[in-house]
Amino acid sequence: MTQRPKTSSSVAEQELDKAEAQFEAFDQNVKDMTLDRMNAAPKKEEEPQTKLSQSEIAKSKDIYLKPEKVISCSPKDKFNEDYRKQYEFDKEYVNFIAEHKEIIGETIDIWTRPYGGMPAEYWKVPTNKPIWGPRYLAEQIKSKCYHRLVMQQNNISGADSMGQYYGTMAVDTTIQRLDAIPVLSRKSVFMGARSF
Repeated sequence: MTQRPKTSSSVAEQELDKAEAQFEAFDQNVKDMTLDRMNAAPKKEEEPQTKLSQSEIAKSKDIYLKPEKVISCSPKDKFNEDYRKQYEFDKEYVNFIAEHKEIIGETIDIWTRPYGGMPAEYWKVPTNKPIWGPRYLAEQIKSKCYHRLVMQQNNISGADSMGQYYGTMAVDTTIQRLDAIPVLSRKSVFMGARSF
């Protein structure tokens, strides 16, 4: 931290003390912002981009995705057989609609490697239409979000109960960047131990 400037008036000293207290409160708030707290932040609600009726879904052509590229892993990297049952569940093909919330209509380019000992796969996922892909791909698309930090004026009670300080605090919001919405049709059952 830089040196505190020298002042000749007591009013300036008080203003510097107040600014330093506000900065320390803000700094502590940012330090307290852990990953668990950010993940607990409220998600911004948005309308789905794709609004298809059941008849449009039924008439749509079935698009089955395959990876564009596959990079195999090292021979030393072995699959842990304890996760075989979960892997069998995750690799099942499910019907979903992928949405790109940041660049509407843009194809999603994404790499997946759901388990150690498995090859890395590069996917080009079309958006805003029903597609079939592995459950782990849909779950990975669904997990793509970021945290937006917003500065707001808040009234902060002093720790010493001597008064109230007015300063800025970081408030976080979770924004969904990519989304995968299950397609409810007679062909696809999206039930399982966890939703994606």
